[in-house]
Amino acid sequence: MSVVFAALLVGSAAAVPVGTTLVVSDADTGAVLVSHPVHDGSTVDLTYTHSVQKTPVHDVYTVRGDTLVNTKMTFESYGWGLPARQDVREVNGTLVFDPDWEGRHLYVTPGRVAGHELVVDGHRYDLVALSNASSVRIELTDRSALDAAIDAATHE
Repeated sequence: MSVVFAALLVGSAAAVPVGTTLVVSDADTGAVLVSHPVHDGSTVDLTYTHSVQKTPVHDVYTVRGDTLVNTKMTFESYGWGLPARQDVREVNGTLVFDPDWEGRHLYVTPGRVAGHELVVDGHRYDLVALSNASSVRIELTDRSALDAAIDAATHE
């Protein structure tokens, strides 16, 4: 009886959320491509080259609790999909937009020409190579005590 109780106790403790993980998964299959622990204030940058304008675009997200907040977008020229009718300012030749978006997930279709990369707290991920240029879902999920222990053991 005590072995069963201990197993239930360990299993319950392992399921308790102790933080947040940014997960990138294949949008169609759900296969996990990246799992990266994050914390309140972590930065998540999505960088790519605009496919028509051939200029860099940089979307900055900040983790706030269990939410991704799109805090800034920078780009060098207007093109399809960029905020042409928004309040955009110019800073040293770069266009800066302060978006009004937040959520727990977003979808991105990495492009070979665009070269989408994701940078999470300084760790760079090539989304094109990871996804074979297929759509991905980027989301925040609860991180369990078991996940934290596994991360600690594999990163020593």
